[in-house]
Amino acid sequence: MSIQSVVKKIEKNYAHQPEFIQAVQEVAMTIEEAYENNPKFAELKVFERLCEPDRIISFRVNWENDQGKVEINRGWRVQFSNAIGPYKGGLRFHPTVNESVLKFLGFEQIFKNALTGLPMGGGKGGSDFDPKGKSDAEIRRFCYAFMRELHKNIGKDMDVPAGDIGVGSREVNYMFAMYKNLTRKHEGVLTGKGVGFGGSLIRNEATGYGLVYFLDNMLKANDDTLEGKTVLVSGAGNVAQHAAEKALHLGGKVITFSDSQGTLHDDEGFTQEKIDWVKAQKDARKPLSDYVEKFGGEWLPDTKPWQFAADIALPCATQNEVCEQEAKQLVESGVKYVVEGANMPLDAQAIDIVRSHGITYAPGKAANAGGVAVSGLEMSQNSVRQYKSFSELDEKLQGIMKNIHDDLLSAAKEYGKTKDVVDYMTGANVAGFLKVANALVAYGIL
Repeated sequence: MSIQSVVKKIEKNYAHQPEFIQAVQEVAMTIEEAYENNPKFAELKVFERLCEPDRIISFRVNWENDQGKVEINRGWRVQFSNAIGPYKGGLRFHPTVNESVLKFLGFEQIFKNALTGLPMGGGKGGSDFDPKGKSDAEIRRFCYAFMRELHKNIGKDMDVPAGDIGVGSREVNYMFAMYKNLTRKHEGVLTGKGVGFGGSLIRNEATGYGLVYFLDNMLKANDDTLEGKTVLVSGAGNVAQHAAEKALHLGGKVITFSDSQGTLHDDEGFTQEKIDWVKAQKDARKPLSDYVEKFGGEWLPDTKPWQFAADIALPCATQNEVCEQEAKQLVESGVKYVVEGANMPLDAQAIDIVRSHGITYAPGKAANAGGVAVSGLEMSQNSVRQYKSFSELDEKLQGIMKNIHDDLLSAAKEYGKTKDVVDYMTGANVAGFLKVANALVAYGIL
């Protein structure tokens, strides 16, 4: 079956899952040549098999709020592919979570994990539970209840969840406590745990730092550096904070953060002191707009940061945060590099705009793989019960992100479709796909 036949089948069968269809379409349009080069891929229906999860686990989560009333949420775990290792991917707690979102994330995770070079398959999970406005006790009770249902389908050699939006170290710790209680096993079944009981150093920083390490390799490939470059960052969570921090360390000037309420703009640039303030403010769940009173700058309610002149854009908030019109703003703002810190933050039309205007674009499945890479290193540390220092792990992270970049560069040279700039999107999809596809061919039809 041809690639386009598979896409049409997915579009028909899952017309109600737009995010998932978008992810499949993006991969399909870039791997077609590589797919056709190996007749075994079509013969064994490799792409069609990768588009259907191994299984989707769906369950009800009952929990008790602070008023003693019963609350009910839905929970899911999508186990997509374990061709090259245990299922691996985060858990997301957010009211927008549904099966389509989790399938899109899990599908992307297959290729992202393959790109790291570590033995990890692809999966994703979560719940439509909204942590915002909930007390710590309510979040703890929900996490316990969620893990009571999930624990039967995960394990250190089967499926290893991590955090994602709405799930940080606090939530992972609660879920890990319940898993241990239910199974009587202290094993590396979740990553992102506290450092004192199985967690890894640099995990909190890894996605943001890795994003900028990838960007740094892109710039070097163009005989350029971050020094003196103006950077737009969207989001103000973990990824955005640490991306801004590392960009600052490498000589960049970050001038924006944002959240669901609006955009914070400081034309003087965010210093380490200012970034630390953003971290503390978000940890305390206080408004980002308070920044203006303390440091100056401007707060722009109900806007995104793409209208400001800059060299580099790092969208780090959420999926499809950049649409066609906002991509045109990036072009008008003089941006030369768009590097995704979130998962699929540019929608299909936005990707077309930036690529057609000669902007060098790097997809999240490659650029933000630093987080899952360090999760993989945490799994390894758990297995041998030996833990590495921050500097050792930072060095490994830099090496992994350079290897990812170089693999993409190599694949882009062979299969790339854009002119004048490196086609990192095709490079990412082809490089990730081939690693998983070759494993499936080796296994036969299982």
